[in-house]
Amino acid sequence: MDRIDLAIIGGTGVYRLAELDDVRSFDLETRFGAPSGPVRVGRLGDRSVAFLARHGEGHSVPPHRVNYRANLAALQQLGATRVLAMNTVGGITERFGPRVLACPDQLIDYTWGRISTICEEEGSEVLHVDFGEPYTESLRRMVLDAAKAAGVPLVDGGCYGATQGPRLETRAEIARMRRDGCDLVGMTGMPEAGLARELGLDYACLAIVANWAAGAGPQVDEVITLQDVLDNVEAASAHLPELLRGVLDRMNAG
Repeated sequence: MDRIDLAIIGGTGVYRLAELDDVRSFDLETRFGAPSGPVRVGRLGDRSVAFLARHGEGHSVPPHRVNYRANLAALQQLGATRVLAMNTVGGITERFGPRVLACPDQLIDYTWGRISTICEEEGSEVLHVDFGEPYTESLRRMVLDAAKAAGVPLVDGGCYGATQGPRLETRAEIARMRRDGCDLVGMTGMPEAGLARELGLDYACLAIVANWAAGAGPQVDEVITLQDVLDNVEAASAHLPELLRGVLDRMNAG
């Protein structure tokens, strides 16, 4: 098994990486159970990339039922040390409209009832990891620099608010999140980021803005449809191959 240079977790609308060559599939079992689906490992240029669809390749796993621990453990089991998480999100503040790509630097966790630590089982070592900066800055910088070099517009920073789902939020909830300082809203940013820190994985988020959050856009009464979300994700993802190649090139240089 070759070294995995980068592991990618795909969110809603990103169920595979068509650009991968020589793809092999791994159906794994971890100490936390089974991940959301097979891990696809292939080549992007001369680098080895692992891909896992967070919700399953048929989008069958809702956000509160994702086995985040197993997903990350499966990638780590294959040798990954860096994880780039793609999260499909709603935009709250002005810079984060539909089809924007962003690399947030902060988050707020509004989820509940999810297993949020690898210390859950009796007898596990109790970890108190530092989480003041929830994303690995060196990996964030690689993503930002790669986007700049490739001419891919990418917003640097922003606060991701993680909600429970699977329903979308009310206008009042989004208004509260704006007051709290959130720029983006999604359903899968936590506990994934916290678990990555506990597992010692470098982790960054590439947020794909699929829609305005409730009451946040210029048309406050706009109804969000799944087709609109998928169309916007497809459009925003058009330059992902160049961006990912740039990230991998910077890993090589390091």
